[in-house]
Amino acid sequence: MTATDTDAGATMSLDELRAHQLANLKTTVTTVYEKVPHYQKAFDDLGVVPSDITSLDDIAKLPFTNKQDLRENYPFGLFAVPREDVARIHASSGTTGLPTVVGYTQNDLDVWSGLIKRSILGAGGRPGQMLHNAYGYGLFTGGLGVHGAERHGFTVVPISGGQTERQVQLIQDFKPDIITATPTYLLTILDEFHKQGIDPTSTSLKVAICGAEPWTDEMRREIERSFAIDAVDIYGLSEVMGPGVACESAETKDGPTIWEDHFYPEIVDPFTGEVLPDGEEGELVFTSLTKEALPIIRYRTHDLASLLPGTAHLNFRRISRITGRSDDLIIIRGVNVYPANVESVLFEFEHLSPHFQLVLTRPGRMDEVTVEVECREGVDAAQREGLGVRVASRIKERLGVSSTVDVKDPGALPRSVGKLKRIIDRRENIR
Repeated sequence: MTATDTDAGATMSLDELRAHQLANLKTTVTTVYEKVPHYQKAFDDLGVVPSDITSLDDIAKLPFTNKQDLRENYPFGLFAVPREDVARIHASSGTTGLPTVVGYTQNDLDVWSGLIKRSILGAGGRPGQMLHNAYGYGLFTGGLGVHGAERHGFTVVPISGGQTERQVQLIQDFKPDIITATPTYLLTILDEFHKQGIDPTSTSLKVAICGAEPWTDEMRREIERSFAIDAVDIYGLSEVMGPGVACESAETKDGPTIWEDHFYPEIVDPFTGEVLPDGEEGELVFTSLTKEALPIIRYRTHDLASLLPGTAHLNFRRISRITGRSDDLIIIRGVNVYPANVESVLFEFEHLSPHFQLVLTRPGRMDEVTVEVECREGVDAAQREGLGVRVASRIKERLGVSSTVDVKDPGALPRSVGKLKRIIDRRENIR
C-alpha cells in the first residue's frame, strides 16, 4: 500500500479490511521468511512456513518478536531491504544495553506521515493550523514522526523537548492551535505558565496530542481543565513505527483507534503468550502489515490493555487505557502494583501535584516502596500536616500495599522532557 491509499484505508468495510489484512499478512510473512535470517530460523524452529498462513487466526502460529531480538540483530539484521534502500534510521537510547535500531524506506515515511495526518484530523486538528511539537527530535521517533504533519498542510514548530521557559514564550508568540508532547512534559509546561504568572487558559491552544508514556484519565482532566483544551491519546512505539500506530478521537475520547489497515493487533497473556479474546486485559502485540524496511512479526510491546470495539471508526478496534507495562510491574510483599495504580490514588488529593515517583529499597529482608510526590503551589504547612500519612492509608486501602509517602515541595522532583521514569530501584543486586 502506498501513501496515497492511506485515507482510503480508513473507509474500508469490515470484509474489505479483513481481506486486506490477510493479503498483507501473507506478503509480510513471505518477505521476512525469505529476506530476514532471524525470522527464517524462528519460523523453522516452530515448524512454520509462509504457506501455513491461510487465515488471520493463523497468526498465532508465528513466533513473537521482542526487544532482545532487535538487540541481538544489531544494527541492521532485521531489515528486509538493502541498507541503501533505507531512507531514515531511528534508534532507542540504549541505556540498558545496545540500542534497538529501526529503519524506514521512503514509502514507509510516506505512509507514516499519512497516518500522522489521519491521527491529527481525528484529534480535531485541521490543515492550515500550527502544531507546536514538543516531542524530542533525534534518534527518538517522536519528534520527527509527528513532523510528518508538514507534508499535509500543517505548520510544524520543531521546538523539541526542554527549554521550558521558551516553550511558553513561543506558545504565546506563535499562537499554535495544537501541541504534541508527553503528558508529563505538558504538565511541566503548565507549571512554567503558572511560574510566569500567565493564565494557561488564555493561549491559542485547542488540542493536545499526548503519548509515549501511560497516562490516566485523571491526568487528562488536569490538562484539559488547566489549558481549556481537548487532550487525546496517541499511541506508537519505534519498533512498530512510532507515533501514529493508533490515535484517540476528540469526539469520543474512549481510547486510541488502531489503524488496522497497517497494523494487526493481538492481546496475549503476558506470562503464557496465549491469545486472549477482545475485551480481556493482557499484553498488546502488533504485527506490521505494510512496512518495507523493518516488517515486524508479533512484537510484544509490554503495554497492558485490552482491545475494544470501534467507535469513531467502527471497523477499527480501539486500545483501552494502558494500565501499565508488564515490565513496570513491581511486587511489594506479594502485591502487584503499577505506577498508574498509584497515580489514580494521588489524584484523589487536591493538594498533590501529578509529579511523583516510586522509590524501591530493601533495607532489611523485605522490599519497601516510598512514594515521593510534590504538593501543589500555595499549599501551606497546615494543609501538608499529616498529608503523607493520609495518602499512604488510602494507597493501602485501594491497592493493598503498605508504603511511605514523602510529600515534597513544588519542583523538588526531577523533570523529564521525554518519557518519565516513574520507578527508581535502589535495591542492591535486584534488577
